[in-house]
Amino acid sequence: MLSYRHSFHAGNHADVLKHIVQSLILDSLKQKEKPFVYHDTHSGVGRYDLTHEWSEKTSEYKQGISRIWQQDSNPEEIQSYLDAIRILNDNNELRYYPGSPRIARAQLRPQDRMILTELHPSDYPLLEQEFHRDRQVKIYKEDGFQRLKGSLPPKERRGLVLIDPPYELAKEYRDVVNAIAQSHKRWANGIYAIWYPVVNRYDIEDMFKGLESLGIKNILQIELGVSPDTNERGMTASGMIVINPPWKLESQMEKILPFLKEAIAPITGHYKVNWIVPE
Repeated sequence: MLSYRHSFHAGNHADVLKHIVQSLILDSLKQKEKPFVYHDTHSGVGRYDLTHEWSEKTSEYKQGISRIWQQDSNPEEIQSYLDAIRILNDNNELRYYPGSPRIARAQLRPQDRMILTELHPSDYPLLEQEFHRDRQVKIYKEDGFQRLKGSLPPKERRGLVLIDPPYELAKEYRDVVNAIAQSHKRWANGIYAIWYPVVNRYDIEDMFKGLESLGIKNILQIELGVSPDTNERGMTASGMIVINPPWKLESQMEKILPFLKEAIAPITGHYKVNWIVPE
C-alpha cells in the first residue's frame, strides 16, 4: 500500500522502546573489535522534524520521547540511545528525532557498515539525502525482505537485522515469519529484532505461533504498553521480538521497563520480558 508515513508517529512510545532495544544490541556488538553489519528492512527517512505539521498533528512524541527527555536522571543503560538523539539537536532542545538508521549510524565504528532499504517513493530520496556520500551506508530502493534474502549471510558473520514493517495489512505478520524462516536458514547466528504494534492481540499471538513453529530457539519478547488491550482502533502497546539476543538484554530491559512505564504511562502502563522460546 505504501501509505504509511512514520513522520506522524516519530518519537512515540513505540519508537522509544524499539530504539532503546536497538541501541542495547548495538552496544553489545561493539564489545568485540570484529566488524558487524546493521541491516534495516524498513528504514524510513532517517530523521524526523518534530516541529513539522505532521508530528504536531498527532503530537505522539509528547507522550514518548519528550517524557524521557525531560527526566532529571535516566538509566545508564539508555545513554547510547539518548546520545544518538543529542547528536541531532543543539542546546539540548528536542527538535529532531532519529529514525532507526540514525540511531545505528551514531554507534557504528569505522569497521562497521549499514544496509538500508526503503521502498516508499517519497521517503527513499530523503533517506538517500540523509546519508549522501557516506561510504559505510548502502541504500536500496527495494522490498526490504527481498534485499535481506539476497544479503545473507553477511561477510562479517556478525550483526543485527531490524525488521520494522508498518503492518498496514494482516499478511505482513505472516511476511515477517516467512522472512525469519528464510533468513535464519542462511544466517542462524545473526541477531534479528522484530518490532510489532499491539492493535489486535490475535495478530501478535498468530505471529508468535508462527515463529515457534520454525524450531528456532532463543527468542525473547519485550513489550511496553500504555493502556489496556482493546478491540477498538489504535495501538495500545508495542514490543520487540529478539532472536539470539545478547546475554545481558533480558536483565537490562527488566531494569529499564519500570522506568519507561513510570515516565510514559504511570497509571495505565504495563510491561513484560518473556521468553517465547528459551535457548
